[in-house]
Amino acid sequence: MFKPVKKTRVYEEIVVKVKHMIAKGRLNSGDQLPSERELAEVFNVSRSSVREALRSLETQGYLESRQGDGTYIARQSLESMVNPLATVIFTEKDGQMELFEMRRLFEPQLAFLAAERATPEEIIMLGKALELQEDAFAKGESGAEVDKAFHYILAKAAKNKVLLRIIDNIIDLLAESRDKYLQVEGRPERSLARHREVLNAIRSGDRELAARVMHEHLEDIEVSLFSDKIRDKTKNTTGKGGRKSTVL
Repeated sequence: MFKPVKKTRVYEEIVVKVKHMIAKGRLNSGDQLPSERELAEVFNVSRSSVREALRSLETQGYLESRQGDGTYIARQSLESMVNPLATVIFTEKDGQMELFEMRRLFEPQLAFLAAERATPEEIIMLGKALELQEDAFAKGESGAEVDKAFHYILAKAAKNKVLLRIIDNIIDLLAESRDKYLQVEGRPERSLARHREVLNAIRSGDRELAARVMHEHLEDIEVSLFSDKIRDKTKNTTGKGGRKSTVL
């Protein structure tokens, strides 16, 4: 079950492997993990790397430490329910497009909630993220990491733990599409402009505007990246006589 991991970003590799085992049902709620020493041996890493990985997994809600009794897979952890969803999205052929369809369902709501609940400190952090994004574009960089940070700060500002955990689990899955979008001429500037509109709406507490701009932003990205797939999907759901078939 446990195999050695590559020694690049060691503790993160361990985290990924444990999450994968949970998603596949090879580790279940209530299962006890081997000791740090045993895990270090089977993963072929240092005990400090194992300790850091376990600490990260416990913080995320995957593990629970019982004083004097060891470390266990958390019972009914939120991530253990969300992560299989992320795994399916990642492995499906059209996963990225379907992921965007899902984002359009809840990210506008995150913007809506952030306009209502964001603290002054979080608004400042969002503004700094946009400044860093602008600096990255000026240097000819994609600014993908800063783009990711903006959306994550926005999710935190919404003050909804369930949505935050979903974002936390799927945000890295968007790396490929984010890089692709931001490498198209004119798209980085368009993305930055949309982010500014969202932030301005949050600053003014305009929930409806924040949600609408976020929806338009995601729709613009989706059309840019998946126009051919969207067209094919529309054709496949059209019945005779040009009418869309209804699927129950």
